[in-house]
Amino acid sequence: MSEAQTVSGDPGIVRDLTAFQQNILVILAEESRYGLAIKRELEAYYGDEVNHGRLYPNLDELVEMGLVEKSELDKRTNQYELTDDGHEAVLDQLGWTLSKVVTDDERAETVRDLVDDQL
Repeated sequence: MSEAQTVSGDPGIVRDLTAFQQNILVILAEESRYGLAIKRELEAYYGDEVNHGRLYPNLDELVEMGLVEKSELDKRTNQYELTDDGHEAVLDQLGWTLSKVVTDDERAETVRDLVDDQL
């Protein structure tokens, strides 16, 4: 992702994704996972059950868009990993969000503190 993209606040392809799909990308930004592990992460986030009929079509759409790569772990289990484009989409969304949230030095410091807490 170029500095110009971040500064412009252009969310890129991520603007076409649902919040659910964006959440899948964020989960995969941490590490690759198999479908049920993604499902568990989403359920923890939403505090509610995530239906297979919702998860897997969205994963397939992200694969078709080139944001996620799907590989076979065994005959029954697929693993999903963020592609470079998927990683860029997550960063684009984060950059766009920050361009709306960070409006002064105080807010910038709050964001720095959040980032420091993650390290």
